[in-house]
Amino acid sequence: MLAFVSAPDRGEGDLLLTHVARRLMIAGIAVGGVVQVNTEVDPDRPCQMDLRLLTDDSLFRISQSLGLNSTGCRLDSSGLEEVVGRVSAAVLASPPQILILNKFGKQEAEGRGFRSVIGQAVVSGVPVLTSVSAKNLKAFELFTGGAATALGQDEDAVIAWCMSGFSAARQL
Repeated sequence: MLAFVSAPDRGEGDLLLTHVARRLMIAGIAVGGVVQVNTEVDPDRPCQMDLRLLTDDSLFRISQSLGLNSTGCRLDSSGLEEVVGRVSAAVLASPPQILILNKFGKQEAEGRGFRSVIGQAVVSGVPVLTSVSAKNLKAFELFTGGAATALGQDEDAVIAWCMSGFSAARQL
């Protein structure tokens, strides 16, 4: 089972997934994966991006400062790949009841990032929830073959899907 949320405004998907993960963990569900934490540090600069591992609450910086007038990609791809490796190892060592991944973004659209972790989890029967922006939706649909469930932005509806995914995976 695979589902995704899409939020129109920057950072909304990150907050939604963070709230969903928190509620699931409070309910006693074993949640794996990562959520993104964006920290505004200066109104004239882009935010700092970190990934929080849901299994141990550790934080990893995935953005790099390129300078005030830079227009290049701020993603620290080596930082992202380090987190991908940690999540992949954790899923193999102790599969969670549900896997939440901050996004299917540009890296995943190009065949990198969490793409292999998504496949690994789905093949193992672990439900996966992620966020997909409008600009990466076509690549996501190609990757999933249209088999992913589009969820709205209603937190309760997303929780309901997660709980049904957990129940369905448990019956396998």
